Amino acid sequence: MRRATGMLLVCAAVLAGCSRKADLVITNGQVWTGRDSGAARPGAVAIAGDSIIAAGDSAIVARYVGRKTQVIDAGGGLVAPGFNDSHTHFIDGGFQLASIDLRDAASPEEFVRRIGEFARTKQPGEWILGGVWDHTLWKGQPLPRHEWVDSVTANNPVFISRLDGHEALANAAAMKAAGVTRSTPVPAGGEILHDAKTGEPTGIFKDQALDLIGSVVPGPTAEQTDSALARALAHAASLGVVATSFVSAPFEGLQSFRRLEKAGRLTMRATLYFPLAQWRAVAETLKADGPGDDWVRIGGVKGFMDGSAGSRTARFFQPYADSAGYRGLWQNPPDSMARWIGSADSAGLQVAVHAIGDEANAVLLAIYDSVAEAHGARDRRFRDEHAQHLRPEDIPAFGLLGIVPSMQPYHAIDDGRWVQIRIGPVRIKTTYAFRTLLDTHAPLAFGSDWTVAPLDPIAGIYAAVTRRTLDGKNPGGWVPEQKVSLAEALKAYTWTNAFAVFAEKKRGTLAPGMLADVVVLDRDLFTVRPDSLDQAKVRATIVGGKVVYRRPHEM
Repeated sequence: MRRATGMLLVCAAVLAGCSRKADLVITNGQVWTGRDSGAARPGAVAIAGDSIIAAGDSAIVARYVGRKTQVIDAGGGLVAPGFNDSHTHFIDGGFQLASIDLRDAASPEEFVRRIGEFARTKQPGEWILGGVWDHTLWKGQPLPRHEWVDSVTANNPVFISRLDGHEALANAAAMKAAGVTRSTPVPAGGEILHDAKTGEPTGIFKDQALDLIGSVVPGPTAEQTDSALARALAHAASLGVVATSFVSAPFEGLQSFRRLEKAGRLTMRATLYFPLAQWRAVAETLKADGPGDDWVRIGGVKGFMDGSAGSRTARFFQPYADSAGYRGLWQNPPDSMARWIGSADSAGLQVAVHAIGDEANAVLLAIYDSVAEAHGARDRRFRDEHAQHLRPEDIPAFGLLGIVPSMQPYHAIDDGRWVQIRIGPVRIKTTYAFRTLLDTHAPLAFGSDWTVAPLDPIAGIYAAVTRRTLDGKNPGGWVPEQKVSLAEALKAYTWTNAFAVFAEKKRGTLAPGMLADVVVLDRDLFTVRPDSLDQAKVRATIVGGKVVYRRPHEM
């Protein structure tokens, strides 16, 4: 009798809830709620205001459809929580969308040609920035030099980054503007490359030396920053990205996000992490103004242990296999990092730190452990940004200490083309160790590192599931034992990213009461071959209950 009464109460609650009609219903989909590890199931999602009111059974959801309800037909495609990206340089991405694109320039000649063409579109004196070039495509050719581009950029200073953001090429005009000569001191944690014969700088600057040129680059106006953010938001919406952790964010970026939020123009949620060395200013801002809201929040601070393997500045215990005796560099001394992390943690800030080489990661994990032990138990959710190269003995620390490995699967299929040359066949076994991290209970979060890699989460999911390198030479997967399942990859792009910013109670799954951030794809990813996952497209993106993107033919 009690059971029957309970069932009647449940039914009554359902029917009572149905008296509130949905503003938007997504029907005819294969729904993956993110609440379990299984495949998607036929169903629907109902949304009222900015929240989900029902998800799953189509018959139940149909009761929420009213005369004014907007209906989106998923056409049998996957309906899932909107993609969260754990690591972007988001406004930089907006600027890059309007700048020169050198990512796929496959030869020095093409590199120079594109720069020359772009320079002809600029006014004399305008800086040429962005670029994201990749010299590993040049089949053994050396790093670029300023002489390559001086003749085609006579009227414009040039400072264009390698795709990893850890080295850049400056032309002669840029070095003159910055006052850089052969005798310029090399900053700690950086490198300036010099010609072996003349001693003159070649134009390549790495890590902390980037500021020698960057400090004289004119900053963007507020209007330019807002325009870049608007471009980035439109791009993100087209890819199903509903939220991001914006790392190494400038305070001007926070102001831009808040201006667009006030104007009702935000189509994505953002959690911002500011430079670790500025922890005191961040703590004071939080104390004075609070963290923000569900759209724009101050997450904490982000620092750097080392550089990147592509620039040979990632810090390893053993030397690089292709650079005798050289182990990379510390962007900041470990004792400084320990002091800053401890201070930021004392101020109650969440801390995220870039670490790529195995020594950089081991030292960071030890710092996190010692800070947590010294300051006592609390829910910190320390973050290790990239966590690319790990010693086997260090991997269990993530799960044991609750440290979030914030990783980028696309980097794995990109770096897999060349990184074994850098570090040899043994160290790559725990490079991008997704499987081992999950098996040792680490809260694995995925992202892109845009602009370093494409923002597209579908490309990242494909990379995590297949590990097929971009050069096509590893059809069975590069270090295939580190593959993850489709459901695991989706979770790392949804719920775990929400967890990484303390938002898992509001987003990352499709369930009543959760924020209505949803992506609709043109196919069910669970029924396609893994090697065709990257062919999927976004049909619609919904953020806060509003449709912020629909494919043109779906309009």
